[in-house]
Amino acid sequence: MAKEEKGFEEPEIIYIPDEEGNEEEFEVIMKFEVDGSEHKYMMVVPLESDNEEEDEVYAFRYEEEGDDLKLYTIEDEEEWSIVEETFNTLLGELDESDND
Repeated sequence: MAKEEKGFEEPEIIYIPDEEGNEEEFEVIMKFEVDGSEHKYMMVVPLESDNEEEDEVYAFRYEEEGDDLKLYTIEDEEEWSIVEETFNTLLGELDESDND
């Protein structure tokens, strides 16, 4: 009988085209909403990275319409600051719960 890992989930993989139209694979590491905003955000990391020392995390605003996923880059500095702060807060809470 196989032993189930506690809290293990299949990673969510999305495909994002690069500047040349080639689709690259990204793993969604977090989705969240910001208080006081109707927008949803996701943080993703590339599955194949040339730089193995440090994974780069990308943030997008997103909308879901059925099976369609629309991603929007975050260009507003104020919006970016709010998203970054929320992400860091959520990461801190995850670290604390992992240490309990």
